[in-house]
Amino acid sequence: MAAGRSKGARAIWGSLGIVLLLALWALGHRLYGPLVLPGLDETASALLRMMRDGTVGPALAATAGHAGLGWFAGAAVGIFAGTLAGLREEVRLTLQPVATILLGIPAIAWVVLALLWFGGSWAVVFTVAVATGPLVFAAATQGACSLDGDLARMARAFRAPASAMALDVYGPHMASHLFPALTTALAMSWKVSVMAELLSGAGGIGDGLAAARARVDTAETMAWIVVVVAVLITVDHLLVRRLQRRMDLWREDPRSTAS
Repeated sequence: MAAGRSKGARAIWGSLGIVLLLALWALGHRLYGPLVLPGLDETASALLRMMRDGTVGPALAATAGHAGLGWFAGAAVGIFAGTLAGLREEVRLTLQPVATILLGIPAIAWVVLALLWFGGSWAVVFTVAVATGPLVFAAATQGACSLDGDLARMARAFRAPASAMALDVYGPHMASHLFPALTTALAMSWKVSVMAELLSGAGGIGDGLAAARARVDTAETMAWIVVVVAVLITVDHLLVRRLQRRMDLWREDPRSTAS
């Protein structure tokens, strides 16, 4: 019953936050007018028009492809390089300054460079990968550095198979470090992808935002922003939180459960 009440309380407070945000939006519309901040009804009408015109679907698919491919590439390189850096000190000393430099370069600068190097969709994918990879690298390095060597040696002494070593010894520990970084990188990949599309004209939501800006159509601009936020909230509730609950169960101590 307590857990149910806590879930209900979280839902109520979360709904209250959204209502407050919408109220501030409506107040801003009344104070500054539709040219600066369109009303809720105007934004909803623009969004419905875009959905009827078939504009949202292809743009959403293009942005998802750019963000997903860039996130996957950045995560794969970050996990591999970070794990290697965590296991070998000389690799860590070599790669950590590089990761720090990459983190210090603004994403907008990477967009400009990527447009010169690649152009089109690959510029967006590259920008997402280079913006998210260092985050995953840092998490993988920390996870590999803090591996429990005694536990691993004990498992090898009992001749644990490689699958058990990966799933029961290394997997939970690395996942506890990687999961927050991967989810943060996933959210960042959407924002970086939209920004890169806006500047590169590579299609997607960012291209739609650029077209709305050129027409000074603030209602359509806000409609695209609503689409981005709606996707992030949906992914968070349907994927990220479910994976988080599964990881919590995976990391749960069986002895505490039994007691």
